[in-house]
Amino acid sequence: MTRPDLKGISLKSLETFEVMARTGSLSDAAEEMGLSVPAASQQLRNLSLAVGVELIDTRRRPIGLTPAGRLFLKRVEVALGALRAGQKDLSRLNLSGISALGLGVIDDFENDLTPQLAARLAETLSDCKFRLQTGASHILLNMLAKRNLDMIICAAPQTAPADIVAHPILQDPYILALPKGYAFEGRFEDLGGLAFLGRDPAQVMAQHIDEYLQAHDMQVSRRFEIDSNQSISALVAAGLGFTITTPLSLMRGERFADGIDTYPLPAPAQPRQIMLYCTDDWTGAIPSEMANLIRDLSQKLFIAPALQRMPWLGADFRVL
Repeated sequence: MTRPDLKGISLKSLETFEVMARTGSLSDAAEEMGLSVPAASQQLRNLSLAVGVELIDTRRRPIGLTPAGRLFLKRVEVALGALRAGQKDLSRLNLSGISALGLGVIDDFENDLTPQLAARLAETLSDCKFRLQTGASHILLNMLAKRNLDMIICAAPQTAPADIVAHPILQDPYILALPKGYAFEGRFEDLGGLAFLGRDPAQVMAQHIDEYLQAHDMQVSRRFEIDSNQSISALVAAGLGFTITTPLSLMRGERFADGIDTYPLPAPAQPRQIMLYCTDDWTGAIPSEMANLIRDLSQKLFIAPALQRMPWLGADFRVL
């Protein structure tokens, strides 16, 4: 190859290389980076030209790294880690100038993220009247619409609220949760012996799930309507039914995990998105800094543990 031209190395090419190495797929890397497949491929070609060696072994399926690429990946991971740490240091949340803040947080976060978020906010709030409300997404959205809260973290509804600014946080795909050891071969017909554990119809999740079932003409029993993730997990673990849920919601009932098997849905569903919404009078950097903090906590508290248990989720469960 040609002599190295390190001036040609861009941050985007390094990030694309790192994602491609992790996923083993050019198309997955392109999707995660928000690029077209040709654009992602060009980023990788430019990077190989810049360092002067072939980094990608295109003869392998799935695509892999060359020996030089594996060595280079270690340097890239260190460099990107340092850059991201520096970025976090520069964007520390600063709420010292705020006199009042009303924050609503989806109850899926209540066990893990909300306590840490509250602690971090307490460090930076000075002479501020702070109100924290946890609850279901539809309740928080209603409170925000009435201006009873300033910001909320919740599931995106079917229709986006008016006069609200959105900051994406997390993509949370829909999955199946079945009693441990239940014979399932990937078809809804296999679930005929189990009751369907549904949700409170007012919940955003319930509305998404009903749309999915109707779109695929899937007939299920409507005997159960439950508004508690932990209660649903307890019933699944006890062998009393199955449910459609998400990794985030399932982790709320973590103590029942040993009694539950999880699978992809038989037909793909539009994933749930967790958003930070704020009223449109909240200008400046604070909402985006808050969103960055919540993304960091979500990666550590939810995504990394869930992928260890359910590696088949891949990039479907990720920060946005």
